[in-house]
Amino acid sequence: MPKIVSINISSKKGEKKLPVDSANIVENFGIENDAHAEAGSIRMLSLLANESVDKMRQLGLELSSGDFGENITTEGIDFASLPVGTRLKSGTVILEITQHGKKCHGEKCEIFRRAGDCIMPREGVFARIISGGALKPGDTLDILNTGGGINGN
Repeated sequence: MPKIVSINISSKKGEKKLPVDSANIVENFGIENDAHAEAGSIRMLSLLANESVDKMRQLGLELSSGDFGENITTEGIDFASLPVGTRLKSGTVILEITQHGKKCHGEKCEIFRRAGDCIMPREGVFARIISGGALKPGDTLDILNTGGGINGN
């Protein structure tokens, strides 16, 4: 069963995100108290599978949830295989995948400089918040559909 491993926030953009015990997910905004929350954005929050982080750990890096800037670290979901428009649900929270990956900032991120690679551009996803609510590590995460969202995919 797919689940949330960690919820991570930062007070400033460009900083490593730190795990929190729980979070309030605000409809059409983002995670309360996270620097990346923005009304109307298609990148209200980011998700990355712990299985993806494990690939980088196998290169000898010591990594924690939030090191790639992801808001939600999961287990049991292959985000790269899900099309834009896929909806995910945990409790009352409904997310819609809006974008796959992103470019590293400037001269590449700290992870890229240390390992010569970064998985967020290939395996992370961004989402908008359709319905808000509370989330905490250990909550299940279900795939509601695989497409048909804002981009019609």
